[in-house]
Amino acid sequence: MNERLRSLILHQEALKNCARCPGMIGPVVMGHAVLSPVLLIGQAPGSKEGQLGKPFAWTAGKTLFKWFAEIGLSEDDFRSRVYMAAVCRCFPGKNPKGGDRVPAIEEIDRCAEWLNAELQLIKPKLVIPVGKLAIRQILAADRLDQVIGLRHKLRRDGLDADVIPLPHPSGASTWHRREPGKMLLHDALRLIREHPAWAEVCRGSDGGTLR
Repeated sequence: MNERLRSLILHQEALKNCARCPGMIGPVVMGHAVLSPVLLIGQAPGSKEGQLGKPFAWTAGKTLFKWFAEIGLSEDDFRSRVYMAAVCRCFPGKNPKGGDRVPAIEEIDRCAEWLNAELQLIKPKLVIPVGKLAIRQILAADRLDQVIGLRHKLRRDGLDADVIPLPHPSGASTWHRREPGKMLLHDALRLIREHPAWAEVCRGSDGGTLR
């Protein structure tokens, strides 16, 4: 087995047993261990993802994978060829005022150690943060229209990768369904489709996977 893949599998075994945040609701949700040139960063799993055992397994996922299918990659192929990370890997619980609770800064910081390790283990060529919370872990931005529809650079601890952010596909958000969000989403998906790393995963060159 590839030594980097072995390290990633061991990383996920440790992540699966993480219990650093007492306010979070397990289980830990993560994608396949795959050495991919593309790494996706979600925000945090919802209430259904833990039961179903995979990221973006519910309503938002249907929209997200529809976007990716439009640029050449089915849901099954995406899950097996792209590493799916997140800002937080456990369900934060419900907000008493409605919707899911936004993770606390301390929870984000604790989980960031896992994400930073994955960036170093996988060394992706393209990072796709999805939603404002995920985008802010990678880019300095106050508004989605400042960053979506553009290609950015991530240089961190020896990693040099392109970043193409996407809005969150939540049904509660209308940003991606009205202008200028609709056009900026179109521009972002075009940039992803044209990126060499995306072409690589569409060809099926995943560099090793564990299912």
